[in-house]
Amino acid sequence: MRRTFAVSIVSLAVVATGLVPGAAPVATAAPATSQIRPAAAKPGPQPPPKVPTASGYGGAVSSVDADATAVGLEVLRRGGNAVDAAVATAAALGVTEPYSAGIGGGGYLVHYDAATGTVETIDGRETAPSGIRPDAFVDPATGRPYPFTPDLVTSGVAVGVPGTPATWQTALDRWGSLSLAKALRPAAELARRGFVVDDTFALQTRENAERFRTFTSTSDLFLARGVPRPGSRFRNPDLARTYRQLGAKGVGWLYSGRLGAEVARTVQQPPLSGATDLPVPPGSMTVQDLATYQAPVRAPASVGYRGYRVHGMAPSSSGGTTVGEALNILERFRPRATVPTLHHYLEATALAFADRGRYVGDPAFEDVPVGALLDDTFAAERACALDPVTAAAKPVPAGDATSYDGVCAGSDGPAEAVEDTENISTTHLTTADRWGNVVAYTLTIEQTGGSGIVVPGRGFLLNNELTDFSTVYDPDDPNRIAPGKRPRSSMAPTIVLRDGRPVLALGSPGGSTIITTVLQVLVNRIDLGLSLPDAVAAPRASQRNTADVSAEQAFVDAYGAALAAYGHTFALAGPPGSSAAEIGAVAAIRLGRDGRLTAVAEPTRRGGGAAGVVVPTLRP
Repeated sequence: MRRTFAVSIVSLAVVATGLVPGAAPVATAAPATSQIRPAAAKPGPQPPPKVPTASGYGGAVSSVDADATAVGLEVLRRGGNAVDAAVATAAALGVTEPYSAGIGGGGYLVHYDAATGTVETIDGRETAPSGIRPDAFVDPATGRPYPFTPDLVTSGVAVGVPGTPATWQTALDRWGSLSLAKALRPAAELARRGFVVDDTFALQTRENAERFRTFTSTSDLFLARGVPRPGSRFRNPDLARTYRQLGAKGVGWLYSGRLGAEVARTVQQPPLSGATDLPVPPGSMTVQDLATYQAPVRAPASVGYRGYRVHGMAPSSSGGTTVGEALNILERFRPRATVPTLHHYLEATALAFADRGRYVGDPAFEDVPVGALLDDTFAAERACALDPVTAAAKPVPAGDATSYDGVCAGSDGPAEAVEDTENISTTHLTTADRWGNVVAYTLTIEQTGGSGIVVPGRGFLLNNELTDFSTVYDPDDPNRIAPGKRPRSSMAPTIVLRDGRPVLALGSPGGSTIITTVLQVLVNRIDLGLSLPDAVAAPRASQRNTADVSAEQAFVDAYGAALAAYGHTFALAGPPGSSAAEIGAVAAIRLGRDGRLTAVAEPTRRGGGAAGVVVPTLRP
């Protein structure tokens, strides 16, 4: 349903639960040249409270950040719909989560239209410039590939043509009720007034400080007075002006105007400071590459699962097909107790990841057998390789998606491990409105901190998404690099229907663990019968067709010994205490038949998320 109305600047002091407007501290204005103000004497400013679960009516928002969730809720309160709230929330995340998302990146949006009962998606993935070469990731001085990190990820050659602004405009034109200018206004105000730095933002800045010092524009913005301290206030007046101008001039300002020229120049001639010895190979992006960019509307990748209809992203993302194929394999088996179900989950994902690596790439360049990958008959044939009591040796080989009949058969070709270069960054938001429209939206700039390159005077980082292409060129690889091509993604925004009505929407950041995170939450909820908050909070493990299962410590503690009896071996996802030790950061909404909404975010991962509803009830 489209509704047209006027909206004023959103109050940024609305708590994430929507209970008490004005409960969070409101930032004061500052000169445009000031980004960071030291923390006041104790008690000092504190970030807005994060509430991981909220239940009520009238609309809901879930994201990783309380300020961003508050922005989306205020848009819903003022009559905006789920798309309006999603764009406003995403723009706010570009302020408070600038190392994970922003207008210099891309993403995927899944939308349920209550008026028509249809699910559609927008592919806002970045594209390679027309001048990219197969040897783009090879150092001409040595003839060998650049070291992946920090060298290749910190470069102009890794920057893809941004798709986020086009995604926003396409979504608003197709389903929204706000203009782009009005949707961006709250985020512009948030950038101008600033937000209170939390531990995560400070840690991510510190971890990227060397990369950021490589560029004058980046160090001037994020390191002007050193690494910002938790409790200080961070302002980004350049981004505030960029948002206002983008709203006033439209996305043509990026794709065929002055901003686009500045982006292309920055990619070709990164603003080097000389403070580090990183090589920073330049990119080849031109204004013509920006002018030809499109964010196409695509049909979702959809499967039936135990009476539900699960809709996700079709290629260029591998999220929808891989989640869908794994669900189809799991459906061949009846749900059982927790440990056997987790064994099936791990084995099904290994099989689906094998097929992902063999077949999935940009459909504009590759003949991706989406129909086969989502076919129940193909799944039945693949399920033959799942032993209910014994873990298969990994990596498992891909199936033959060109010829199958559901009868158990040998695999097509030898088993091959696929190198995983996707970073664990990215962010996700989920929104729902009073009319029943729903959005699941995952967006990213790839690496935490993207390419590390801020467009001078514009306040946003450019992505390094082209590193999601296979770093070694193979002409038979569906994810090989090519001009104009979209690198394969794992983003998996998902909307689940029952009897034609949405019952659940979710997604997560986390690189290739996005797929397993979304799948595990679905298995927890549908097969194991957990409440949505418990399904999100449960410890996680990720099997991506590798010898060891990547797992959180809590998962190993709870299930490691029991699953070892099946033959599974485990490796911790990352060093204890680091952000890499956590898998995913889900933002989800459950939709009840009575209109009751339960918004759910992470209780602890990434410092906890922020869930809110327009009209809250006392308890979820």
